[in-house]
Amino acid sequence: MALSIRLSRGGSKKRPYYRIVVADARSPRDGKFIEKIGNYNPLLAKDAENRIVLDTERAKYWLSNGAQPTDRVARFLDVAGVRERAARSNPNKGKPGEKATERAEERAEKLKAQEEAAAAAAAPAAEEAPAADAETTEA
Repeated sequence: MALSIRLSRGGSKKRPYYRIVVADARSPRDGKFIEKIGNYNPLLAKDAENRIVLDTERAKYWLSNGAQPTDRVARFLDVAGVRERAARSNPNKGKPGEKATERAEERAEKLKAQEEAAAAAAAPAAEEAPAADAETTEA
């Protein structure tokens, strides 16, 4: 039986409250579980001491029995010092996709063409203005 240490959602609409449970990996998220080993209340301040309550001894026991924590629970276990979590690095995560990059390039080209057209339209007007001033001074 594959064991999982994961969150089980409780609370009400827009007021989540999670239990940290050990469950069979095939059971539903809020369904049957084997043991409750803690709580997580995301509505509390991040520095509140009862935001995450975790029974570290039971967590160690279940980890030694092959339970696999989910990513969120692995973060909690790392903070509690139970199990070290390797830092993930995905430098391409923030980059826009291929189509978004193409659209941005097209927008930049259009903007550059508009600026050049505006500059070209302003240049003859500037050249005509001094000539018109010269004609008025000669007369």
